[in-house]
Amino acid sequence: MKKILSLLFLLTLVSCKKEISNAADNIYFGGDILTMEGEKPIYAEAVAIQNGKIIFVGKKAEAEKFHGSKTIMTDLKGKTLLPGFIDAHGHVWNAGFQAVAANLLPAPDGKGNDIPTLISLLNEWKAKNPKAVGKYGWIIGFGYDDAQLKEKLPPTADDLDKVSATVPVLIIHQSGHLAVMNHKALELAGYSSATKDPAGGIIRRKEGSQIPNGVLEEMAMFIPLFKIMGTLDTIANVKIAEAGIAAYTKFGFTTAQEGRASSDACNTWKKLANESKLIIDVAAYPDIQTQMAYMKENGVQKEYKNHFRIAGVKISLDGSPQGKTAWLTKPYVKPPPGKPNTYLGYPAFPKESDAIALVDSAYANNWQILAHCNGDAAIDEYIKAIRNATNLYGAKERRSVAIHAQTARFDQLDSMKVLKIMPSFFGMHTYYWGDWHRDETLGKERAYRISPAETALKKGMIFTEHHDAPVALPNSIMILYSTVNRISRSGDIIGPKERISPYNALRSITIWAAYQYFEEAAKGSIKEGKLADFVILDKNPVKIDPQKIINIQVLETIKEGKSVYKK
Repeated sequence: MKKILSLLFLLTLVSCKKEISNAADNIYFGGDILTMEGEKPIYAEAVAIQNGKIIFVGKKAEAEKFHGSKTIMTDLKGKTLLPGFIDAHGHVWNAGFQAVAANLLPAPDGKGNDIPTLISLLNEWKAKNPKAVGKYGWIIGFGYDDAQLKEKLPPTADDLDKVSATVPVLIIHQSGHLAVMNHKALELAGYSSATKDPAGGIIRRKEGSQIPNGVLEEMAMFIPLFKIMGTLDTIANVKIAEAGIAAYTKFGFTTAQEGRASSDACNTWKKLANESKLIIDVAAYPDIQTQMAYMKENGVQKEYKNHFRIAGVKISLDGSPQGKTAWLTKPYVKPPPGKPNTYLGYPAFPKESDAIALVDSAYANNWQILAHCNGDAAIDEYIKAIRNATNLYGAKERRSVAIHAQTARFDQLDSMKVLKIMPSFFGMHTYYWGDWHRDETLGKERAYRISPAETALKKGMIFTEHHDAPVALPNSIMILYSTVNRISRSGDIIGPKERISPYNALRSITIWAAYQYFEEAAKGSIKEGKLADFVILDKNPVKIDPQKIINIQVLETIKEGKSVYKK
């Protein structure tokens, strides 16, 4: 009896443990907690969080002082805890659009490796989505890539007529800069033999004629695509947005970007935010060319409201190298069909003064500007525009960004450093299109220099790396794997001198990405006072064989202390 009474007394003492005023909601311990706070990896034994923020980082024994009766003790069991990943450049709504459209991506992300398979995949999607086809009147696919197709050519309107001759069919290139329409879609778009190419775009024609063959480049694609997007109702826009968020959280992202946003996209995100339905942060960068009136009305916000803010503006200065529309200073190795050997691609703005005026507007309004510039000719134009705007409006802290900057020459990196232009590289190209760039677009010398991250580091610059979803899946692990190894589909190392360490690759999607957003005080590392944005991985990218990074799994994504994804 005495033993029973003693046990009851002990249980009473435990249950009546004195509550502490600063008790943590959760304490993480028992794994590699990589803080991303130093020039080299720094680890902590424990992290305590309270009300969505980090209140302690350090030894587990010291974390115990934050252990209250309601504190959850999370044992990582040898797994790795990192700051939540930050999307340095992507299109989160379009990632959702990709998720709900027919998946035409080639291996390893899909099955679209030849034209007959593309037709089969589109027919399967049509059969499974009769309500969507009936309501919106279109058959949509995303992700074809002639660089990976067996035929090494894009499908044509004749091919897509095999899906339907009466319902318009549109398929979007994986780069997001080209598309193919069937004849019904071309008819609805008003494209005929008499139609001239729009400024900044090309309607490809059947050989020896002016008849459109179905393939559309740049503005020739964007004009009808924007009209299609404009027909989507609120329900569709919200469904697509939520699919995009789900795609991002699956890969550990706690901050997403809506790059080149339209006002409709911004309004969709605002609606979700106002209804408290946004589970991660979304930073929008409206297109400065088409959304100037919207920007002048709304401006930028430094703080998120229910996880949404307009962070700046985006300008696009050229196209994509894999689609052979990026603007280069030296010709493509193999030009597109019908183009001369001197073909350089082309600018998005036929008049350079128009591009310079738009950059000036961003500086005049103190809007951070992100510029899509793949080709080195486009980068030259951006450098010139930034230099001009800096002379006019001053060199204060603006953190202008060169998105992709894939073919950046080393002299251009020097100019970027002087002008404080931050490159955001698309290092995943080394895997997805490295062989194509080596053999078809740039040649070995230029291909081996694409996304020159290590050279930028040696010049004393910091940079970010991105996935540009939906151009690639929003796969944080592929960003790390590609930038560290630069191994192509065929196994070639595309520029061994430009490989970076796993730790620097992690910095490019954590602390350096936070800096790009002006958010380094709140995000990007595990430090007291910052948001409790975390990702849990099954293995530590810094400690394993770099070539095995590709096998790492995202186990959980945590936004401000709340789990938003669990594998």
